Amino acid sequence: MASIKIVESLQQVAIFRGLEPSQLDELARHTERIKFAPGDFITRAGEAGSGAYLLVSGAAECLPEPGLVDAPEVVHPGSFIGQLAMLIEHAYGSSIVARERACCLKITRAGIHAQMASDPALAQHFERHVTQHLRAVARQLREIDSLLQARRNGTAALAIAPPAQVTLGASASPR
Repeated sequence: MASIKIVESLQQVAIFRGLEPSQLDELARHTERIKFAPGDFITRAGEAGSGAYLLVSGAAECLPEPGLVDAPEVVHPGSFIGQLAMLIEHAYGSSIVARERACCLKITRAGIHAQMASDPALAQHFERHVTQHLRAVARQLREIDSLLQARRNGTAALAIAPPAQVTLGASASPR
């Protein structure tokens, strides 16, 4: 995949929006291109992660947790998988399996940390993004708490907007 295509793919991910072209170019140079055959695991729940995956093409599924009867969830191209592992030591929360030939871009924690060390503005960008995300999560938790409190008190249920997709990535991506 040409560098310009990688940059275009990265620009679709929320956490990378707003980066300078030079920052995206540098990120693209350190991005690994990985292909998965049908049945290959992209991530395994509980396994230590070394980076995040952007599903560029192909189909994948997020397997349900053992013991649950849920059907696997489809993971579409554009999904950003395992984002926390890109920033901190983190175990993947979901098992993602390629269902057909899949192409991913892997953004490694080592690569991101090296780039942040030489470009403090990149670290500040991620800090702002994560802070905004945490504020949104806190707001949603307060809304849920208010609803539960109203139910406990026997008062009328509060109207709460449907929860927005709470991800750090561009789309409804598995943990």
